Amino acid sequence: MARRSVELLDLLTRAERLAARRMQAALAEFDCSVEAWRVLDLLADGEGHHMTALADHAFLPAPTLTKLVDQLVDQNLVFRRIDPADRRRVLAHLTPRGMRRRQLLAEAVRTDREAWEPLLAAEDGRQLAVLLDRLTSALQDGGVSRSRAERSAGRAR
Repeated sequence: MARRSVELLDLLTRAERLAARRMQAALAEFDCSVEAWRVLDLLADGEGHHMTALADHAFLPAPTLTKLVDQLVDQNLVFRRIDPADRRRVLAHLTPRGMRRRQLLAEAVRTDREAWEPLLAAEDGRQLAVLLDRLTSALQDGGVSRSRAERSAGRAR
């Protein structure tokens, strides 16, 4: 059973890295990282998002996200404003230039996705998305049994 979980982790890791590599290649023409794409894409909803939400969405630690947002601000793609609902927080928004750049990036990402998505039958793609969402939720919510280290610590008590 342990070997099966290692194989699953290997498959997930390999798929994620290959997909990220493809996406990076599609974004390279625009000198944009996958993480910057994720930030721009989230901000495209026009609602403005605080740094914690951006860090979570881009899968980055807060200091790295701050550095990335600083770069996006320097490129005039993003601007920051004080959150009117909580003056202690800052919300990031796309500039008009950021909106145009996000549109170009979205087209490049869509074109790349159209190239590999047909490799999965439509039903397989939907099923994979459901299973990955279920796995993510279970891992995030702690719905998975405790780790070996946690079990060992519990026995030592």
